[in-house]
This record gives sequence, structure tokens and C-alpha cells, in this order.
Amino acid sequence: MFALNLSRRGFLSSGIALAGAVLPTFAAENKFDGELKSFLGEPAIETTQIFKGGRFPNVVVAVDGSVLAVWGGVVVKRSEDGGKTWGPEIEVGKGHMGGGVTVNETNGEIFAFVGKVHPPTTETVYRSKDHGKSWSAVEVVIKPDSKGNKPEMHMNEHGITLRHGKHKGRLLRPARFYGKANSREEWPNHYTNAIYSDDGGKTWLTSEPFPANGTGEATIAELSDGRIYYNSRRHWAPKGENPLRRWTAWSADGGATWKDASICEVLPDGPQNTPYGLMGGLVRLPVAGKDILIFSNCDSKDARNQGTVWASFDGGKTWPVKRLVTRGAFAYSSLDAGRPGTKGEGWIYLLAETKGGELMRFNLSWLLAGEKTGDGEVPKWLK
Repeated sequence: MFALNLSRRGFLSSGIALAGAVLPTFAAENKFDGELKSFLGEPAIETTQIFKGGRFPNVVVAVDGSVLAVWGGVVVKRSEDGGKTWGPEIEVGKGHMGGGVTVNETNGEIFAFVGKVHPPTTETVYRSKDHGKSWSAVEVVIKPDSKGNKPEMHMNEHGITLRHGKHKGRLLRPARFYGKANSREEWPNHYTNAIYSDDGGKTWLTSEPFPANGTGEATIAELSDGRIYYNSRRHWAPKGENPLRRWTAWSADGGATWKDASICEVLPDGPQNTPYGLMGGLVRLPVAGKDILIFSNCDSKDARNQGTVWASFDGGKTWPVKRLVTRGAFAYSSLDAGRPGTKGEGWIYLLAETKGGELMRFNLSWLLAGEKTGDGEVPKWLK
């Protein structure tokens, strides 16, 4: 594992603490996108063991800047200093991790989804009003999709709050449909989708299906023009279609429908000796006017190892650079980024199943020093 502590922007190599950081408020003028320079500077990466056992990660950054590592059965650990130190485990709810943890940027509330057992059941939605310090069950309505199918939550990347256009303030998180069961014979009937709420999480509608069956465990990001980029695992594909790489689609209506499904040839979907795929992480960096996406997965021929992160600078059209995070075991992963004006500003957070649950935090400069993929070019404004 890497354990570099390099000075940057007032961070100290022995401590990494940003003096004088001002936490945001919930005022109408709150700015969630900041400047590119916060993610640049001297390359830096750190790795911290957060959980010793278990699996199923989501990492999210609360509106006050606290970093939340949500895990397993279902618990959360919080960091109030940008990921340098971590508090004790806090129980979210008894059961099974449902993924899709969603921060409501309008009021700071956070939603977590907990099932009684492994899929396909999600029984309870929990809410935190204090940035993850405490959680309580809430009653919500999650409506079926246009086919009459109930969406299931497990297991997807975290949700988002939309920031642009007429759907600004909408909560959106990826979801899925398992068919009759989570079994090989039912894979051709599986598909991913999303659920969204325009009333602060009380009522959730279900989007149209992703336009390709066999998909599951998806990620989403809103681009600066308001479109939604959707990136999904695919563990089954009909003859002639490639299930070994990631599949993508787009939404121009706030996540209600998905168009233009296609394969992303540069991004692997798990080890390349099996079509089974692997949950990946995705985040758009909070940089005004830029669509910098970071994606995580394993980059391996034959096993869940070689954890790697990729960067796109055009909203997912090309992925010109990647960098190895760890050569060892690497399975499910989740990504988020520090918020402007907080102690986590400039950090990218990766929570992954490695030897338990490890949290890697790094900056964009570190990733840019990685390997060229041949898929597009790093833009001149980053050089």
C-alpha cells in the first residue's frame, strides 16, 4: 500500500490539516463547486484501514465536510478532519447494506438503505439529520417502474443531489431489478435503473430501465450542463455484445429516462477472465465549469486485484489516464470528493474492499502522474 504524505496547499506531511478552513452553511448562496487548483499541487496519497472485516462500501461527504465511510451490516465511521482520523463505528440499522447512500445538499440530510438479508430485499430507509452522527428509520414511498417492477437498492454507488436545470434539488440514486431471483438463469432479466425524489426523500419514483439487460450495480454523475452520466456493471450480455467492459448511457431529463447505451471499451468491468463484472466507484469532482470524472475498478486479467483509478476530463467521453492504487486484493469500491471550503477540500476518497475496508485519499495531481491509456488526451488546462 502507498503511504505518502507530501506537503501541498498548507498541508503538513506529518499531519495534513488545513488551517482556518471555513465550513459551508445551508444558505441559498452555498457553493458546491469550487476551483480546480484545490485538487492540484504536489502529488499525495494515503491509505487508512477503516474496517477489518465485511464488505459493501459507500463513501460520501456530508454537507459540513465530514467524510462518511458506510459499510457492511450496516455501520458508518466518520472523519471530521478530511480523512486524517476516524471516529468509532456508528450503527445505521441492523441488516444488509443497500448502497446508494445519498446526501441531500438542500438541507444536509443523508439517506441510507438497509435490507434484512442479501438481495432482493430492501426493507428500511434510514435518515441522518446530523451529518451521520445518528440515524433513525423513516417512512418513505418507493414506487415501481413503468413495468410494475419494484426497484431494489443493493448494491450500487452512492446517490447525488442534482445542481442544475429544472430538476435542481432532485435526489437521484442508482437502483436495480433482479428479476425473480439473484440467480444465473435470471440474469438476462436483470436491469439497472434509478430512483429519484423531488420532495426531499419522502416519495421516490423509479426511472425507466437502463436500455440493456444483464446490468447491475451502477454509478451516476451529473455533468455541468445538467445531463446525467450513467455507468454500469454488466454480468450478462447476449451473444455479440461485450460484458467484460463497462456500459454507459445518458439522461437529459434528470434521471427519468436513459438513452444511447453503449460499451466503454477503455474501462474494465472486473477481471477480464469472466463476464461476472464488479461494482465500481464514480465521482465528478466539484470543480466549476469542468466535468472531471474519476472511476475505480480492478484492472486485472484474472482476479479481483490491481485496484486502479481512471480520470475523464470530458464527462466520460474519453479516459486518457489511469493509476494503480494497490496490487493486492481489490473488489467493490466507492468514490467521493471533498467539498470546497472544508478540511477535505482537494481530496478524492476511495473506499474499497481490500483487506477489509481501506480508505485511500489522493489528489488529482497524483492520478495525473499515472499511465496514459491512449483514449484521448489530458487537456492543456491541466498541464
